[in-house]
Amino acid sequence: MTTPIRIAVLGASGYTGADLVRLALTHPRIEIAALSANSKAGQTMAEIWPHFAPYPALPRLVTSESIDYARIDAVFGCLPHAASASLLGTLKDMKIIDLSADFRLKDAATYADWYGGAHPAPALLPAAVYGLTEFARAALPAATLTACPGCYPTAVLLALLPLVGAGAISPDRITVNALSGVSGAGRSLKEANLFPEVAEAVHPYGIGRHRHMPEMEQELARAAGRPVTISFTPHLVPMNRGELVTCIVETDRHVNDLRAILAARYADEAFVHLLPPGVAPATRMVRGSNHAVINVFADRVPGRAIVIAAIDNLVKGSSGQAIQNFNLMFGLPETMGLEQAPLFP
Repeated sequence: MTTPIRIAVLGASGYTGADLVRLALTHPRIEIAALSANSKAGQTMAEIWPHFAPYPALPRLVTSESIDYARIDAVFGCLPHAASASLLGTLKDMKIIDLSADFRLKDAATYADWYGGAHPAPALLPAAVYGLTEFARAALPAATLTACPGCYPTAVLLALLPLVGAGAISPDRITVNALSGVSGAGRSLKEANLFPEVAEAVHPYGIGRHRHMPEMEQELARAAGRPVTISFTPHLVPMNRGELVTCIVETDRHVNDLRAILAARYADEAFVHLLPPGVAPATRMVRGSNHAVINVFADRVPGRAIVIAAIDNLVKGSSGQAIQNFNLMFGLPETMGLEQAPLFP
């Protein structure tokens, strides 16, 4: 019999934590050994998430400090930034997959600037692998700490990294307009996220300064070989999950050349798909799945192109990518536990 890999999910009462549990339940190698939610310790998952009612064997929620980590093989950190690094930095002898922002940025000063405080565990930053899976496969098998990208960076980087890396678009003038479902704002009580505030309306936020910007710029700069600054404007739209990014780029290439670069880069990928010419990516194509869809279009403005990508912000943009990284960290097939097709309608 194959020995199960015992995991702990920290922050299981949030949207990313709950989706991590949903995916882990059907993973053939995972045993969910511990679930934490400090403010809801003692409750069952079904008491706070009704869709887990058919799974009474799930562990009760406990505080993260009360978990016996000696019995855990891997920890998924689904905690807010700062809280995640403060706890995960104390853990030893296990693999860590962190879904917060705490280990994504390589520079502690940049983190402090964008997240409003000194990094709780700066000594861990050099060893953390930035887990955009399709671009991190060489590093993941030996990784002990993987930082899962944010949802917006996942979509933007999948769309643009191959083009920047090939020198096919200018890294100096990239404009991104992004749309995200309300779950991207988290589950905490916020007036701006109440139903009357978000229903039948779309609104931008983080205008000119969103915390995912330095993460995107860090990775685009690595591909470009020089600093990159982008224009990025996210919008909240009245749907539960899903994310779509529209990237306006400058290029001296024909749109067919851009298509060829993306087609070659993603030809053998299980989860990233270049759509047929003229087909616009849409969130309904990927809902509930670990898939990403991309396409590129000519702009009527000469020298510009439009690259569009869609993902599920909670799966490919968070918990699904975390399990994809987990699989490679443990030498498992990359697609294990992630084979479910998108849910539509």
